[in-house]
Amino acid sequence: MTDKIKAFHNEINGKRITVIGIGISNRPLIRYLVKYGAKVTACDKKNKEQLGEVYDEFTALGVNLVLGENYMDSLDADIIFKTPGMRFDHPALLTAKENGAKITSEMEVFFDICPCKMIAVTGSDGKTTTTTLIYKMLSAEGYTCHLGGNIGTPLLTKAEEMNADDFAVLELSSFQLHTMRKSPDVAVITNISPNHLDMHKDYQEYIDAKKNIMLYQDSEQLIVLNKDNDVTCSLADEAKGKRLTFSRKSKADIYLDENYIVMNKNKVLDIRDIKIPGMHNVENYMAAIAATNKWVSPETVQKVAREFGGVEHRIELVRTLDGVRYYNSSIDSSPNRTINTLRVFSEPVVLICGGKDKGIAYDDIGPAILEKVKALILIGATSDVIQEAVEKAAKDAGITLSLPIYRETEYVNAVNRAKDCAKEGDVVLLSNASTSFDMFQNFEQRGNLFKELVLKL
Repeated sequence: MTDKIKAFHNEINGKRITVIGIGISNRPLIRYLVKYGAKVTACDKKNKEQLGEVYDEFTALGVNLVLGENYMDSLDADIIFKTPGMRFDHPALLTAKENGAKITSEMEVFFDICPCKMIAVTGSDGKTTTTTLIYKMLSAEGYTCHLGGNIGTPLLTKAEEMNADDFAVLELSSFQLHTMRKSPDVAVITNISPNHLDMHKDYQEYIDAKKNIMLYQDSEQLIVLNKDNDVTCSLADEAKGKRLTFSRKSKADIYLDENYIVMNKNKVLDIRDIKIPGMHNVENYMAAIAATNKWVSPETVQKVAREFGGVEHRIELVRTLDGVRYYNSSIDSSPNRTINTLRVFSEPVVLICGGKDKGIAYDDIGPAILEKVKALILIGATSDVIQEAVEKAAKDAGITLSLPIYRETEYVNAVNRAKDCAKEGDVVLLSNASTSFDMFQNFEQRGNLFKELVLKL
């Protein structure tokens, strides 16, 4: 155990610590804080019945539980761990800070005490797959890796088990980065496009949050940037350390030469060996190769490419029935992600789409749907705005809209409708272009329901 970790344990011993949110990701943190002597209060909108066994467990541990609609009304603590999705300028947090509380997060503390090398990935699209690829490449090369951030387990609770030669591989959202004042040894920004504008004040605030992943690097640390994305390309001049760019459209440090990903004039990977479909996944491989090139051999990259079948809920093949392939891409929570997913398929697509609006424009999805989709099934709060985008695209193109568009209110009906619309050789695709929070707790729950319904067909 390092001196930094011991110092953190000493710091929290006897302190009044409030954790906001008792979701799955915060529960290990609460147990950890109790283990090292903190006087813990946990706050959540859920009630006793909704928490179930967790309520009994934490009560037995001596955790003070503040539940219900008014759970944020009186934050009185020495240290407050906010949940990632909560804005740093929430009035209750500002009041607590004025009263002397230190406001932090699990990820910020982990950055302070992490004993090993850190590689972190952010971006509007592709960050989960890129993070997973980095983890798999390093692991296949023989390194001990710890996967965390938005995926994996809360790494703060695992820090004392890590060694100096290990790697912490992290996926970081704009919410986690918003107040971050440290940067990882290797940072990757896959791309930046408008996203989460329901949570950020504007697009610039969202960009600024993403930039924090690189702003605090030193001259020996590395930032990997997507040359094909205007915003990430513009960040190169702000890099304080080493930088590598990747591109599948032009020459860069890592680029695409016909069917090969090339770095340092060497052919690292034949993209025909990549098991997961889509040119956006070629970009994800480029980013991962750039991030790990110091430690991972081309042979290991090639092995991972041939074996890695993709991350759940990301263009995930659920089944083939009567010659129709059913894909779950519930992770597609923005129009840009759905557009990229549609580009993967050359077959006619029956698309199930819709969910909660994030305050971003849907204009670009209209032409993509007109080009790729044979039947559109809309469900959820963004149904109107998606249909309007399709109708506008048809009008702008000077064509009569002939695409069948159906509205459903239940997923079972949407899946049955898709089955009726699809013929042999078609693809049925769940790709929502919207978040899941109008009907589900998260995109995983949405994707799991879709898979369950498809497997029952």
